[in-house]
Amino acid sequence: MSDAADIEFLLGQRGTSQEFGAWVIGLAFGREGRSLHAGLGDGTVRVAQVAAPTEWLTVEAHKGAVMSLCADAKDGALTGGDDGRVMRIAPDGTATELAKFGSKWVEHVAAHESGVRAAAVAKAVHVLDAKGEVVKSLAHPSTVGGITFDAKGKRIAASHYNGASLWFVNAKEDKPRALEWKGSHAAIAMHPEGGHVVTAMQEMSLHGWRLADGQHMRMSGYPAKTHSLSFSNKGKWLATSGAEAVVLWPFFGGGPMGKAPTELAGGDGVMCTRVLCHPQHEMVAAGFEDGLVLLADINTGRVLPVAPPGQGGVSALAWNPSGSHLAFGTESGFVGLLDLSAR
Repeated sequence: MSDAADIEFLLGQRGTSQEFGAWVIGLAFGREGRSLHAGLGDGTVRVAQVAAPTEWLTVEAHKGAVMSLCADAKDGALTGGDDGRVMRIAPDGTATELAKFGSKWVEHVAAHESGVRAAAVAKAVHVLDAKGEVVKSLAHPSTVGGITFDAKGKRIAASHYNGASLWFVNAKEDKPRALEWKGSHAAIAMHPEGGHVVTAMQEMSLHGWRLADGQHMRMSGYPAKTHSLSFSNKGKWLATSGAEAVVLWPFFGGGPMGKAPTELAGGDGVMCTRVLCHPQHEMVAAGFEDGLVLLADINTGRVLPVAPPGQGGVSALAWNPSGSHLAFGTESGFVGLLDLSAR
């Protein structure tokens, strides 16, 4: 991809872009499929409708920076800020405060289509119901590094120092299953079928647990820390950042133990910073530290160039629920929206 001037990038043919001048912390399409939300380091959330992608609303969501953003349970987005607030941003840009945790940062938020939501604040994960009320607070031994719901929204996993904790959201007695491994654990992912939990570690490796028998899985060899994990739609592959290519670990045929990873879309000496698998097909979007964005077919290895380098390191990726639109954002505040639907 070094001769970018000679390549036709899809953004120029099928996309639009905006420059917001502040770090793009997170991107999320609403589950209703109409709205795109961009959370920025200046505390604002920018909202556009997929049908009118050049018209953006500015929502003054947080006094400080947006720390985290995800799709909310039904539509719109959920955000956490360094002002201690959890906000809901509706598709029309209406902002509603759901919870406030004093001066503590809300570093991670998660939501499930069933209506349950969660916010990580220091050592606690607070569970919010469909009305936005905190119904329980789950304590951890150290600062929470990442949170994720399982596919059914019945369990929530949280990473922290020396491992991860797996909780049943509706359990009467809040006692987690402890997944132990020494070291600092950050980004976390659960297999779509619920049988595996994987975390990214400070030590430039991944660690996983097979829940059926507690088997440990160690995936190492990264030249940099992994900040982004994404399982393919049926869980056959785990895509990861942290190398000069998209690194995919096989979760079939007994893998990943004893199996070598597959690498896609690399070779220019530039680190991959974000990955996100397509919601329906075995395809992965990847962003790099120079601003390059690519699409890669996992089965064939074919690579499609989405956006050229030059707009800052890619800091966020998002697919809409059907996989017809891809959005990406960078550290410089550049946001691109790609329309991949049939024309």
